[in-house]
Amino acid sequence: MRLPLPPRPVRRVVLAPAVIGATTVLLAVTPIVVIVLLFSVRFLPGRWRALRLVWFAVVYLVRESVGLIALAVLWVLSGFGWKLGSERFQLAHVALMGWFLRGLVQMAGRVLGLVLSTEGVPELDADRGGEATPVLVFSRHAGAGDSLILVHLLVNLYHRRPHIVLKELLQLDPCIDVVLNRLPNRFIGPHGSSDVVDSIRSLATELERDGALILFPEGGNFTEARRRRAIERLAESGLHESVARAEELTYVLPPRPGGALAAIDAAPDADVLFVAHTGLEQLSSLADLWRGLPMDREVRITWWTVRRQEVPDDPAERITWLYEWWEVIDTWIEQHHATDRPAAPMVAVHDDVEQCTDGPGAR
Repeated sequence: MRLPLPPRPVRRVVLAPAVIGATTVLLAVTPIVVIVLLFSVRFLPGRWRALRLVWFAVVYLVRESVGLIALAVLWVLSGFGWKLGSERFQLAHVALMGWFLRGLVQMAGRVLGLVLSTEGVPELDADRGGEATPVLVFSRHAGAGDSLILVHLLVNLYHRRPHIVLKELLQLDPCIDVVLNRLPNRFIGPHGSSDVVDSIRSLATELERDGALILFPEGGNFTEARRRRAIERLAESGLHESVARAEELTYVLPPRPGGALAAIDAAPDADVLFVAHTGLEQLSSLADLWRGLPMDREVRITWWTVRRQEVPDDPAERITWLYEWWEVIDTWIEQHHATDRPAAPMVAVHDDVEQCTDGPGAR
């Protein structure tokens, strides 16, 4: 039985100070921990795995604590929450989110060996001198950290305001809890799919000109067991054409069209960006992450832009269109995934990725 999420006042009063306190203690003992690990490294498997993870944890907690302090300052400057919804303070929170994610991704590159290779970029109107257009981002979902990388790219490289649907348990992270609850995002609990679709529809309706609604139409990370279950559900529903298409997909789950179609209807001016990536498939758990360190292969990502006028109007045609794009993503992964080893190490981005590329959320 899953324990209920603590109420928001409890999370603010207990969890946020606890993170800052834990950070202070960890910083105090870090020199001792590092010395112990340096002496123990010969007895531990892998190339400095324990030391890499400890150092990344220290960096994460420091940035988490600094972020919480900055959020408290913004709350005071906004008139103790009075103007948090204003354009100025909304943009300040997006900038803070970008700082947090950029630092984590860069540190993952230095410490964990993450290398991000962007092979295609979105064709955005703002980049071509036109007026910014809202976008719906439909991404493949697989491995640890793909949603963080996607949001990092959208905020820091493509200058978009992310709108995300996330699991409510992510609010146990105090920084995520505070910043995303102050921005137009939705946290969902263990409810039915209609609750998710309603949340997506609401977010799409609120999209700004520079907004980006991030969706993972597969509904979860890819595993072969989930793929089989998804095909069985389609067969039980009598969707035989979808079953035939789903059986042709090798590296992705069949997309669930409900949320994507709701977003398209609710944001009639938005273009659609499809995202494919590979390199994270074998990192769905902490055990996978431990075995995969250091990451010694690229995480590749590419984008395709579909203009709003190119999206079919008929709902049935849209479902076929969505499956056709998922076949494109599946083919791209087949052509670009690493074949030299069964496990693909986690993600990291070169510090200069911003110069060469200018997308829970995950459900």
